Amino acid sequence: MKVTFPHMGNVYIAVKILFDGLGIDYVIPPINNKTALEIGVTYAPEEMCLPYKIMIGNYIQSIEQGADTILLVGSCGPCRFGEYCELQMKALEKLGHNLKFIVMDYPKDIGKRELLKRVEYLISESPKNAGEKAVAALRALKAINLIDKIEERAHYLAGYEINRGDCKKLLNQCKRDVFKTNDPNEGIKTLENYRKMIEKVEIDKSRNPLKVAVIGEIYTVIDPFSNLNIEDKLMDYGVCSKRKLTPSWWVKDAAMKVLKLNSLDLRRASREYLPYYIGGHARECIGEAMIAQKENFDGAIQIFPMGCMPEIITKAILPSISRDKNFPIMSLVVDEMTGEGGYITRIEAFLDLIERRQKDVSYGC
Repeated sequence: MKVTFPHMGNVYIAVKILFDGLGIDYVIPPINNKTALEIGVTYAPEEMCLPYKIMIGNYIQSIEQGADTILLVGSCGPCRFGEYCELQMKALEKLGHNLKFIVMDYPKDIGKRELLKRVEYLISESPKNAGEKAVAALRALKAINLIDKIEERAHYLAGYEINRGDCKKLLNQCKRDVFKTNDPNEGIKTLENYRKMIEKVEIDKSRNPLKVAVIGEIYTVIDPFSNLNIEDKLMDYGVCSKRKLTPSWWVKDAAMKVLKLNSLDLRRASREYLPYYIGGHARECIGEAMIAQKENFDGAIQIFPMGCMPEIITKAILPSISRDKNFPIMSLVVDEMTGEGGYITRIEAFLDLIERRQKDVSYGC
């Protein structure tokens, strides 16, 4: 068994540390790029959303490196993501690939026994004992929490840094360094060192930078290639950015769903405009917008793939929040046809708008 998985933000770092700790053979597909998208567009139905197409590209690139098993997480209610594994299996079978899919779905959907069965199959070829396997899993959880924290701080502190680009360089170097090591303990130490280093970046606390929340569909907000590196662009502009949805957030949310205690803050915040789950992370998107407004952010940018039903609904709700709360919100829809030039123009125009609003408030206008 040689396992691979689709790229989703920083997940590859935690999965690498997990598989290195378990001693399982694996393939990490190349970081999402134009080639992966072109492969996906070739073999995916035209109407399917961007994440599906990029994932197909990930799989085929990994198959070329010998992968025969695909690890995938489960869905979030009535969203097409719930059908990905079936559709992708059929698509890859037509191309002559005989693969095993291991879908880690919510216990409430497949039952605890079935989930444990799938976990057991995944780790069946690990030479480690039960204690070592547990340690490997805990290390992976620690890794995803650390890298998400480092990334969160880098994106926020970028608005205050004295030397423009320090946070971005540190974040990118962190990812490169931790990826180089095949020793899980060394990987954790590397992440812990960078966690301390990001707090030592020289900042000017007297500044009043623009603060923007990045909200929307989870895959496109955490995957830099899908969102055309929007967080990097905001860092380059000296803007503080923040997003709630991360791989580590997803893990905690999935664990707490068993007790129905998941994302209480987002559920409370979304109650005024969207009190029910409608699939995907639509309710979280509305909750994030409300929390960003209460935390005195200057605006929010929603990102989602073309055709995403839950986010289409939130896109229809967000203008009401913007109007009622006097809070600027811009929606960006992405697919394989998205042009970077127009995308950047819209972001810059939005930043100009909220900067003028900020100055008007400062001058008492």
